[in-house]
Amino acid sequence: MIAPNASTGKGPSPVIEGPQCRAQVDPLAGLRTPDDPPWDVYLTGMVFLDIIFTGLDSAPVRGTESWARGMGSSPGGVANMATALARLGLRTSLAAAFGDDHYGDYCWDALEQGEGIDLSTSRTAPGWHSPVTVSMAYEGERTMVSHGHEPPPEEPAPDHPPYARAAVASLTPGTRAPWIAQAASRGTRIFADVGWDDTAAWDLAGLADLEHCEAFLPNAEEAMRYTGAACPRAAAHALTEHVPLAVVTLGAEGAYAVDRRTGETAEVPAIAVEALDPTGAGDVFVAGFVTGTLAGWPLADRLAFAGLTAALSVQEFGGSLSAPGWAEIGAWWRKVQSVEGQEPEALSRYAFLDALVPGEGATRPWPLRRAVPTIGFGRSA
Repeated sequence: MIAPNASTGKGPSPVIEGPQCRAQVDPLAGLRTPDDPPWDVYLTGMVFLDIIFTGLDSAPVRGTESWARGMGSSPGGVANMATALARLGLRTSLAAAFGDDHYGDYCWDALEQGEGIDLSTSRTAPGWHSPVTVSMAYEGERTMVSHGHEPPPEEPAPDHPPYARAAVASLTPGTRAPWIAQAASRGTRIFADVGWDDTAAWDLAGLADLEHCEAFLPNAEEAMRYTGAACPRAAAHALTEHVPLAVVTLGAEGAYAVDRRTGETAEVPAIAVEALDPTGAGDVFVAGFVTGTLAGWPLADRLAFAGLTAALSVQEFGGSLSAPGWAEIGAWWRKVQSVEGQEPEALSRYAFLDALVPGEGATRPWPLRRAVPTIGFGRSA
């Protein structure tokens, strides 16, 4: 059952001018005080240069050449999450090592100048080349090939995180990240996801930093393997023995969440879309959920918003540059309301957007392609 919608009661959020004159909403405007941390969200990780091929009819066949109908290039890796957070109006700080090459320069410029992400704790590592991922999207899935090397150990220094309202961490089985405990000790709210466990141990005790986390957001397969539960919803409940808030993504079925502190549960179906490129959709989902949580929205609204932002992202090229901003969210909301035959109950699930999205004059045409086929096109010599 979908919980009733709740308005923030604060009216439309103010529109602010972001980098490159992109209008966006500040979802925390009514909560900000002079004593706030300088950043809403902090994160650290590896930045890749992503090259994405789309429009493939099938997976490449050994011994043959495949031609893709579309291609995009964009910052990837942790840049996917950072960009998604920034485009939703959160003041975002990223600590990462950047390659000492043109790819690294491009990624730095795209994130700092293009998205307004704070890179004061990031560094360019001398003599280190940027990691690269080639992603091939077909039949709603993707296949990736990556190459890179670990950056020098002193680049960057994530064990000294800046003070922030929240942080997003990717947990590694069997490994502690010292910065997580340090950030949590200062009151930073930690939201965590996890990758596939290559050790096949699937031992929750191996996720030692989970004890510092407020929320854990695995997918259904990961949640069931870590808990031994027979279904994703049971796995979510089992996870709340280890973390206050468990959110399990269910793929085409949507997402399910349990909050141990309030006893609240919520389930929201996915939005059916034709996926162009699923790269980074999971990161966009987490960014949407973090945004709603920091803004104090009801659990069901947070799930619906996270699912919506992820659905909008897969209709664009690239990981980071496909993340929607408030202009795209507002354009989508007006568009679906104008389509005849929409189910009133389905529309009501997103009625909370009325108090959030910018006015029609602040929006851009939707959908909007933003990842570019190549880097440095049109540069003067």
